[in-house]
Amino acid sequence: MNRGFLWLLFWCNLLGTVYGYIWYDDQLLFTLQNYPAALLVFVPDSPTASLFFTLSLLFLLYPPSGRSLKNAGYVIQGLAVVTSIKYGVWAVSMIVAGWSFGGDMIWQDFMLIASHLAMAVEALLYVRFFGFRMVSLIVAGGWTLLNDVMDYTFGIYPYLPYELHNYVSEVRTFTFTLTILSFIAGWIALKKAKRL
Repeated sequence: MNRGFLWLLFWCNLLGTVYGYIWYDDQLLFTLQNYPAALLVFVPDSPTASLFFTLSLLFLLYPPSGRSLKNAGYVIQGLAVVTSIKYGVWAVSMIVAGWSFGGDMIWQDFMLIASHLAMAVEALLYVRFFGFRMVSLIVAGGWTLLNDVMDYTFGIYPYLPYELHNYVSEVRTFTFTLTILSFIAGWIALKKAKRL
């Protein structure tokens, strides 16, 4: 909770978020050209998760005093935990699965593995400092499930390694399962922090 370290984490996450949205540039453009614009919010999964975590760090650095802003911060913190765990693990799993089916190992994959593992780990480490409770966690779980539904109903899920294109139904099942497990991880963290 050292402020200097929180600021370091903030800038690392902010830069990672910006990079993540740039990474999704082609898919965002494709979605905008081929789907209703309202679906754009469901496309960039990992950078939106890191955005939630970045904003959560701001709430730690500058705790709000007003009730409405505090409640909004709690929802963002819940979203940060559920989505960072989920998409951190999901991205690593998809990269490794692509390799296991014969995909090439490229340097960007190792960078993505490191950054996405960091997303999941930092969410698990910082959940105890966040102030959200069960209602915020339920909202976060509901939003993440809605995102899954939109991804696999409209085909706007993150681009998969070529080797996994024949396994979209298995990826979908894994994705929904991971959302539920990420929600449970958040629930366990709340229980340990005695905030249930």
